[in-house]
Amino acid sequence: MTEVLMSFDKFPTVFSIASKGPLFLSFYPEAALHPQIINFNFEVVQVTWNASKYPGTNLTFLYNSDETSSQCSNYILQQSHTAGCFLEAKKDEILCFSIRNGTHLLLTKCQWISAYLKPSSPKDLNFQWHQEAITVTCSDLPYKRLLYEIQYKSMFDTEWQSKEGETCNITTDGLDAEKCYFFRARVKTMESSYGPDTYPSDWSEVTHQQRGQLRDSCQEKKLFPKFILISGTVALLTVFLLLLSLWKVWRVKKLLMPTVPDPKFTFPGLFESHQGNFQEWIKDTQNVAHVNKLEAAEQECILEDALVVHLVKNEAETPIVTTSPLCPQTEEEEASGDPSQLPFRPMHGGEMVSLGGFTFVMSDNSYITL
Repeated sequence: MTEVLMSFDKFPTVFSIASKGPLFLSFYPEAALHPQIINFNFEVVQVTWNASKYPGTNLTFLYNSDETSSQCSNYILQQSHTAGCFLEAKKDEILCFSIRNGTHLLLTKCQWISAYLKPSSPKDLNFQWHQEAITVTCSDLPYKRLLYEIQYKSMFDTEWQSKEGETCNITTDGLDAEKCYFFRARVKTMESSYGPDTYPSDWSEVTHQQRGQLRDSCQEKKLFPKFILISGTVALLTVFLLLLSLWKVWRVKKLLMPTVPDPKFTFPGLFESHQGNFQEWIKDTQNVAHVNKLEAAEQECILEDALVVHLVKNEAETPIVTTSPLCPQTEEEEASGDPSQLPFRPMHGGEMVSLGGFTFVMSDNSYITL
């Protein structure tokens, strides 16, 4: 146990300090100012306080240096008012300081600066690949009882994986050299040696490693085209299934509800000439059909041979001509009343046969020619 006598403006205070143990004395509630101490790698000590409790007031920071009381020469300003102080540090030592509002003492505190240590970040990380393992090394810090933490993850990992060691020489197993990995490192203190109020260092810059080589980034080139291929295949399959379903629906609809033919092609002229008036169209259609019928009958009359019967009495006699019922006599024929105007076709060969006053010529093959 060591007794330290300190004096702040003629107010003597005696502290009992156990080695590396926390010790402070506050004349006023510490929660009001909420002081925060950070020891940056035993180089700079930063002390800040809650200046909002005393708005518009410049608080004074005093500290003991070489058994003399000195005022802060490098204040931290917040809205143009003091809110902290930067102090130089060379080694682990006891820092005793006070905060005043003018002549009014607000806070007095003493503490080992190592209790608030924040180590510096690891630098110059080196990587050595050994098949499925990698060894990460860096320069150790000049003080002991530290933990060096290496974190890594691949493109397929959602969380960082960690591995720690008391020296900056850490080997990690079970890695795939074909994958691209992210690596970062930091330094932490051992709570058993420094206490619970220390801070871990900031993370080092993230490094990308693949196949034992340093890379600028970890964007997998194979992953992106593969994703496009899968997405394109799914899209094409979806479109194909959609078209197939539409075709099936069309076939079922056509089967259940056949399409109605367009009357425009079934009834020519209905819409072009009669604007869809069926009654007018049917009248014209009937007239056209009657004329066609007469024309067809005339053609039949022309094509049909008249029935000629020759009398045997005299070759010079006029043959009897019968006409088809489809070919009535014309007015000229009825007026003349002489059917002998038709040309006579002489019959050649065969035997004469008389039936009912008519004579027929029978050919050699037993057919009767009329």
